[in-house]
Amino acid sequence: MSYTRRTKDELARRVAQDIHDGAYVNLGIGQPTLVANHLPPGIEVVLHSENGILGMGPAPAPGEEDYDLINAGKQPVTLLPGGVYFHHADSFAMMRGGHLDICVLGAFQVSATGDLANWSTGEAGSIPAVGGAMDLAIGAKQTWVMMDLLTKKGESKVVPQCTYPLTGIGCVKRIYSDLATLACTPQGLQLIDKVDGLGHAELEKLLGLPVAV
Repeated sequence: MSYTRRTKDELARRVAQDIHDGAYVNLGIGQPTLVANHLPPGIEVVLHSENGILGMGPAPAPGEEDYDLINAGKQPVTLLPGGVYFHHADSFAMMRGGHLDICVLGAFQVSATGDLANWSTGEAGSIPAVGGAMDLAIGAKQTWVMMDLLTKKGESKVVPQCTYPLTGIGCVKRIYSDLATLACTPQGLQLIDKVDGLGHAELEKLLGLPVAV
């Protein structure tokens, strides 16, 4: 049976549905920023940006961008009523102090037990960009990764052990991908859900790893 990958917006919607009411959440640079556009109505989620914002709203409509109001990825954002901005140092104190419920980050690699590599491939000429990733990965109560499951070469980004420089050890609780949602545990991967038409054995073959049900 054939299967269809989740689009970036479908993946963002899948992540958003698991964010609980009242959560303080940081959305990392790249795909995770799309989650802000898919938060369910009727719940309050306070979005944090490491450059010093609490209370971000969805992306502005075309033509309504304010480039003095940006997120950590330099993308224009909106500010909800009651939202505030503040010093960078205060923002990192929130991250390091355990005040964020969830952070959603991109990744180059995630190990089956939750090690995270997302700031450098370690290759010659690559530009390392750690930003606040280490602070977020360890400081948030839950770290989720949002990414394509496979590289452009068809290799799994979920690996037995990371070969790229580590961001954090054992910090990732969940992997949200275009093909499946997985939990990382000390015993390895557990399946939360997968796209229709993708068999369990086929998923394990793509990953090269066992996945408990």
